[in-house]
Amino acid sequence: MDQIPTGASDASTRAGIRRARGSDTAAVKAVTDAAYRPYIERIGVVPKPMEADHAADVAAGRVFVTGEPVTGLVVVEAHEDHLFLESIAVRPEAHGQGVGRRLLDFVDAHARELGLPEVRLCTNALMWENQRIYPRFGYELLERRVDGPYDRLHYRKRLAP
Repeated sequence: MDQIPTGASDASTRAGIRRARGSDTAAVKAVTDAAYRPYIERIGVVPKPMEADHAADVAAGRVFVTGEPVTGLVVVEAHEDHLFLESIAVRPEAHGQGVGRRLLDFVDAHARELGLPEVRLCTNALMWENQRIYPRFGYELLERRVDGPYDRLHYRKRLAP
């Protein structure tokens, strides 16, 4: 696993996206919980992002946020051959304002800055909204795999250099 550089890129600064600070941890948890809470009843378990160690993710430099107060965020992890988009969360009241689009664009730009050729992610199969969203942003479905209580769809987006 590669280390994510600590400097903010020009692209992220222009998009109003910055690396989360320790003081953002409570907001990261609140936004994540608000974004994923509606899925608990549908999928029958608490979505994995709600159980994340947000403080550790922020401290590791894996969380990027947008908005003051925070309205959206991504949690990413750099690997040797891809950037894994572990979580994307947008406050429900900010839906339809382009926050998610800006965050997904940021993830692509960040992967390119790190010299990584693709972005990968997974989503719960019962989060059917995502099955329409991710292909619109260039993601292709790779496989469906059950991991404990989670029935997941795995996606990949290959990035042009």
